[in-house]
Amino acid sequence: MKNFLFTILMAVTGVPTLAQTPTDASARRDIGNLTVENILALPAALLARVDQYQNVGSASVADWDREGKGLFISTRAGEVPQIHHVAAPGAERRQITAFKEPLASVAVSPDKKHNGFIYSRDEGGNENFQVYFYDLGTGSSRLLTDGKSRNKFMGWNTAGAQLAYMSNQRNGTDVDLFVQDFAAAGTTKPTALLELKGGGWGVVAWSDDGRQMILQNFKSVNESELFHLDVARRKLELLHPTKKPVAYGDFASRITFGADGKSLFLTSDEASEFQTLRHLDLASGKLTPLTAQIPWNVTGMERSKDGSKLVFTTNEGGFSKLYVLDTKTRAYKPVPNLPKGLIGALKMNDDGRRLALTLSTGTSAADAYVLDLTGNRLTRWTTSETGGLNPATFPEPTLIQYPTFDQVNGKPRLIPAFVYRPKNATGKTPVLLSIHGGPEGQSLPSFVPLYALLANELGISILVPNVRGSIGYGKTYVALDNGPKREDSVKDIGALLDWIATQPNLDASRVAVYGGSYGGYMCLATMTNYNARMRCGVDLFGISNFATFLKNTSSYRADLRRVEYGDERDPAMMKAFETISPINKIQNITKPMLVYQGKNDPRVPLSESEQMVAGLKKQGNTVWYIMAKDEGHSLAKKANRDYTYGAMMLFLRDNLVK
Repeated sequence: MKNFLFTILMAVTGVPTLAQTPTDASARRDIGNLTVENILALPAALLARVDQYQNVGSASVADWDREGKGLFISTRAGEVPQIHHVAAPGAERRQITAFKEPLASVAVSPDKKHNGFIYSRDEGGNENFQVYFYDLGTGSSRLLTDGKSRNKFMGWNTAGAQLAYMSNQRNGTDVDLFVQDFAAAGTTKPTALLELKGGGWGVVAWSDDGRQMILQNFKSVNESELFHLDVARRKLELLHPTKKPVAYGDFASRITFGADGKSLFLTSDEASEFQTLRHLDLASGKLTPLTAQIPWNVTGMERSKDGSKLVFTTNEGGFSKLYVLDTKTRAYKPVPNLPKGLIGALKMNDDGRRLALTLSTGTSAADAYVLDLTGNRLTRWTTSETGGLNPATFPEPTLIQYPTFDQVNGKPRLIPAFVYRPKNATGKTPVLLSIHGGPEGQSLPSFVPLYALLANELGISILVPNVRGSIGYGKTYVALDNGPKREDSVKDIGALLDWIATQPNLDASRVAVYGGSYGGYMCLATMTNYNARMRCGVDLFGISNFATFLKNTSSYRADLRRVEYGDERDPAMMKAFETISPINKIQNITKPMLVYQGKNDPRVPLSESEQMVAGLKKQGNTVWYIMAKDEGHSLAKKANRDYTYGAMMLFLRDNLVK
């Protein structure tokens, strides 16, 4: 049965109004903060329905309040997520901040005398984040950084007297470590503790006494280094040197000091396919595996203030599992009877008895919960709105595996993917392939409003593969697409098209591809390699030419990306880039394309989409184009998202569903 919106959309003939002729649509014009091209006016009924799905709310834990009784949460108010306070389970959300840009890195001051929290904010998605302190008493913010450069908050010390952050203010490329005495912020300059080389540095742990820091130098998803810093002496030493490259857990979520400052709990893939939990004795250098028997990545951890326990999460085939570890015996147990879903944003209160966390499932958006660790009782604190929609209609992701072109141990390699199939579907449905970015990303079985919109309103099945190069399946799998092997991940999409053709409930003659960032490159690469098997493509800020991308991406990112993609300054690699870059195979694309780009994108610059759109137009392709003047590497603003998803609905109706 077709739903009401589908009927409305099919009734829209595409005949323009007097104010909206085809000539007008083909010319670039502004709609709010968007510049659009070749897109007719969107029907009001369509925009209203998109608005409903985009009003399916969510709430994620930011931190406990000063008293340790209520929670600060991040939830959307208006256009972007803002900070709210919830005093008790089910209590009203009281809005705290009301900025035009989304906030990040929220951390309440550990010093109870300071009634407020740190947050970070950029402008228009440019990712030049500034660090602020929000005073809850006055409702005002105080800028703590220079207001111009890119800064990343690294945490408070335990006493709340100092805060640390990384900044590229010295030359725009390399990041340095700064420490600010909070009481003197605004009157005394922060201390430049270390000048460092490269853009991959960050503080991953700060000892309780404030005398030691652990820094990580991230080189790639497969390689990073840890350094011990004696804060007073400013002495930086390589920690736990290894013969082979090792990857450690990311910034501040998978490394913590023991309470005595003599040891570390950390995650590492040393001698393992996965990021498992280890204990490192700083004096002897002895590294002890703790979770070697769990063949999955540890994805987050939180230590109690007294150091007696450690909670950690694992990613087991895309689903989260929560464990509690006794730091004295180092024995751990899983927390039973939790909903099957995704767990993150772990925050323990001061007495170590309650753990705040964010939990979502495949059919419900994220909400804030608190787990009583004394009895493993889980209490829901927020229940987000559903936009007036019935959650029972939302498609539930199902895990499948499909064979690809190469083999492992004499058998076809299997690629994991999640399938979101419309619940009311009968017979074969059209298919949208949704490919994640990164490339070191992973698509998880989460609730995605866009998928629900497309499944419910257009009857589309969404297939979400984790092609080679994705994290979560071992370090060998992550490295399978590096450098000259880049297009092997595209071959995984070709294998997925083969699999679709064998499925009785999927229509192999109606397939489209969608992706953002590196997923945008995968969209373009799929269209250039498998054009005959595709109906259309939707590219969000995708890489169209690896050489121009590496030349024009922000300087603090360039070397990190060269490790993953290859170095365009190497003639052999440059030749490979010329072969695989979609812009150089653009003549293969004959099907319609929709392209979206944020003007202020510091990662994949505007020029990557502009040159692709220009090339498609030159050869006579149908191409719809949307450029957001107040966005970066995202679709963060609701108004922009509503319009873009509305245009995507019409585009897929015309080019995939019909």
